[in-house]
Amino acid sequence: MSRGMLWACLLLPSLSLDVFARAAPPNARAFVVASGGHHPRVVAANAAAAAAGIRRDQLVSAAFALAPDVLMRDRDVAAEEQALRDVATLLLAFTPQVSLAPPNAIVAEIAGSVRLFGGLPRLLEGLVHEAQARGYEPVLALAPTPAAALLLARAGGGEPVLEAAQLPSALSPLPLALLDLDAETLAILDAAAITTLGDARALPRAGLARRFGPQVVDMLDRALAEAPDPREPFRPPPRFERKLPLPAPVDEVEALGFGVNRLVADLSSWLLARGLGVTRLSLALVHERYLRERGIAPTLVTFALGAPARAPAHLHAVLRERLARIALPAPVESIVLASDETAPLAGRNLGLLPENEADAVVVPLVERLRSRLGDDAVATLAALPEHRPELAACEAAPHAAAVATPKKLPRRPHAQPRTSAPPRPVWLLDEAQSLRAEIEAKPWVLRDGPERIESGWWDGRDLRRDYFVAERPDGAIAWIYRDHRYGTDDGEWFLHGLFA
Repeated sequence: MSRGMLWACLLLPSLSLDVFARAAPPNARAFVVASGGHHPRVVAANAAAAAAGIRRDQLVSAAFALAPDVLMRDRDVAAEEQALRDVATLLLAFTPQVSLAPPNAIVAEIAGSVRLFGGLPRLLEGLVHEAQARGYEPVLALAPTPAAALLLARAGGGEPVLEAAQLPSALSPLPLALLDLDAETLAILDAAAITTLGDARALPRAGLARRFGPQVVDMLDRALAEAPDPREPFRPPPRFERKLPLPAPVDEVEALGFGVNRLVADLSSWLLARGLGVTRLSLALVHERYLRERGIAPTLVTFALGAPARAPAHLHAVLRERLARIALPAPVESIVLASDETAPLAGRNLGLLPENEADAVVVPLVERLRSRLGDDAVATLAALPEHRPELAACEAAPHAAAVATPKKLPRRPHAQPRTSAPPRPVWLLDEAQSLRAEIEAKPWVLRDGPERIESGWWDGRDLRRDYFVAERPDGAIAWIYRDHRYGTDDGEWFLHGLFA
């Protein structure tokens, strides 16, 4: 082991309960997780269930006798595994060296991050806060080796161990049951009154290895920094898709907001770890099993953002707007959030002043309108390399970076590629209007111009115009041109756009 290493272990002792409880605000109603099968037993119980007398490993029938209105869900091992990966992903914001320690722990080497986060206390506070903010209740432990940190966390945390020389005295009193040994080995050692790590370490190494195999000796050596303990680094998956089971079916959209917020926080951590922003995402509201068996498909909510984003408040705001327009056809028992499209998004530079750490999230107007009115009701426009004003913009993909195939748009804005270019109106008319009658009735005042635009001979839509900024008799400012397409110097005047 390299000198100066410091490992933090986040143990999630109530993970089987947290994967359900994190989807709803805390409440006093009893809730338990059952093992499933023909004779299900209680795997975990919340505080309200424990207060009613429900205990771990109790028969489910006994639990119902103690609390008839208790909520119950079968254990979801896949959700627990995914939750462990999500917590590992959020730890990547603190250190690049993170490893899974199944079934319910993560270890992370944090020595190199202490100064970056303003000292060890602030770093540890951040680790615990981020896990708690996502609905988990972690136990934190520190040690110079990952195995020792894991053992200390399983023992309840306690005082941090910062030096390798402190490991023998800190680990010796711990029960051997904290090691990942099989039940038979533990039973034989217990029968011989070998119950702690100190007891096992006091035995002759050769005899211990010969009787129980090398695994016991290897575990002790890795924990005490007497042997290397390489860990496979965790890497977040290339695509985000998370399922959040609900404690009980929900038939109102408003009740889904808390769970959606949890998923958005997980998505934000994944995006940050991969240096991405999301441009299109989808939210599937999965209905109860018996309804799915009858052919009722999940309610799918999709959304496209105007630009890559990963701020949780931003993403939650646009999803909340879209959810408000959804009418649930049936109760929902789980939520699935997925990133359909992403794009690179650089990190934000840290400021020198404390107030610069606060992120004021502003949801762009176009995204609010798209959330409330639908994707098809709001067009995103992109500039094209074209001199002819009526062809200089097109409807783009939902995110602004895309360039779509040009097509005719009503009142499209004209792109202004250079700040030194002549003035352009914000909106163009659908078709240029003749000014012959208006100019003959009252004179117009030319304020700027001419700007010659002559182009399009290659595609049969050639034009030859002199554009002017003009003031109408009523004081409005317009963009007009004189048509010289037929080679005349006194061509007809047309109105093409209006300034604000």
